[in-house]
Amino acid sequence: MLIKIICVGKIKEKFYKEALAEYEKRMTSYNKVEIIEVADEKAPETLSEKEIDQVKNAEGERILSKIKDDSFVVTLEIAGKALDSIKFARLIQDEMLDGFGRDMVFVIGGSNGLGENILKRSNYRLSFGKMTYPHQLMRVILMEQIYRAYRIINKEPYHK
Repeated sequence: MLIKIICVGKIKEKFYKEALAEYEKRMTSYNKVEIIEVADEKAPETLSEKEIDQVKNAEGERILSKIKDDSFVVTLEIAGKALDSIKFARLIQDEMLDGFGRDMVFVIGGSNGLGENILKRSNYRLSFGKMTYPHQLMRVILMEQIYRAYRIINKEPYHK
């Protein structure tokens, strides 16, 4: 099973890049994690609701073009289901056992969130809490939790 993280926008800050590189390096003992960046939709600062939906759906089309039909898609959403680290590890482990080798794809939206087209494609809606995080930081948090999940799955020590 390949794990993919599809996200909107590029990481510019060196410290985020270094943190991601560290977790990618740690993950080599367990599984490959591929990070795919899609372009964010250029838009003015102030948008109507309709324009925001258009931006989210345009970004959503870019995301959808990177997802195979048989992939298990997990969208990161404030309104999703909150899991502790052990239950998150179980989600990944269950997909490893029951997914028959299909990709597990995590989707992080842009600054406006996820379009309806992506929400409809989602197999599982995951929340990291009610707070809003910068999408660059969310990549690091997600990578850390994926790494932690593999430590749990392999019955290795992890910080509780």
